[in-house]
Amino acid sequence: MSEEEIEWFDDEGRRVDGRKADELRDTSMEIGVLDEADGSAMVEIGNTRVVASVFGPQDLHPKHLQESDRAVIKMRYNMAPFSVDDRMRPGPNRRAKEIGLVAKRALEPALELEKFPTAGIDISMEILESDGGTRVTGITAAALALADAGIPMKGMVSACAAGVVDETPVLDVNGKEDKEGNADIPIATINKSDDENTKDEDKITLLQMDGDLTTQQVEDCIELAKDGCRQLYEQQRQTIMEKYNGGDL
Repeated sequence: MSEEEIEWFDDEGRRVDGRKADELRDTSMEIGVLDEADGSAMVEIGNTRVVASVFGPQDLHPKHLQESDRAVIKMRYNMAPFSVDDRMRPGPNRRAKEIGLVAKRALEPALELEKFPTAGIDISMEILESDGGTRVTGITAAALALADAGIPMKGMVSACAAGVVDETPVLDVNGKEDKEGNADIPIATINKSDDENTKDEDKITLLQMDGDLTTQQVEDCIELAKDGCRQLYEQQRQTIMEKYNGGDL
């Protein structure tokens, strides 16, 4: 079916999965899901499911990879063969390496790596189910796993994508919208709680674009994605507090 034949919005302005243009998919988060990891988390956004794990800080080998003034992050992004309709070939590929590098750069500005000189921190993002937004869901899950591991952070990193479907900016594109829509813009932000007495805006650590958009569409998508990041941050914060403080905020 071509893009022209797809009814992207119904008469009430709802999308193919029933959401409004500015609405996130149903989201669930859990931390401490892996017993053997120092920190772990599972995040489900719609039909996309990611498990992230953190090991470290620990001795980094071989030693020539060590940095004398900071810890080194080793990032792994992997899509399970059964995560998509067409079974994937197991093992790393060029796309997985690229997304792993993107995720690493999105998380690093939030981490106080200088507190662990010469150490290594291993982060893995395992995509169990894919229906759009795997990189941003992976970043969101990895940030939760880092918090679960007790890695000091300047703020919680949240990631979300917005896109354009039938010339309309929409939040949190699903798999169909991602593949057959006009474009999408994934972003990640370092979020700060309202009680931190700061007027600084949340810092953007990732901004990519896939597709052709007008300047106004880009601005609209960024604002939508930033709002999505704030919503995800509140859920991340609640998830952490529920485990360690019994939900007392």
